[in-house]
Amino acid sequence: MGSVSLRLNEKDDKLIRTYAEMHQMDLSSFIRQAVLEKIEDEYDLALFDKIWEEAKSEPRYTLEDVEKELGI
Repeated sequence: MGSVSLRLNEKDDKLIRTYAEMHQMDLSSFIRQAVLEKIEDEYDLALFDKIWEEAKSEPRYTLEDVEKELGI
């Protein structure tokens, strides 16, 4: 298992430790979860951007167009 060292000022250290305690998590688990969530968020955003660019060339329909087409 790997190990990571993190240098924090006193204020940040207290904030992070307090937040982890409030959520009944040990510091290592909290930091691991936070980092993995950040990576997942960035991956999701990159995937969204890719799909959005691909979808730009596809036809789009307004609600009115769909209602008209369906005879609603």
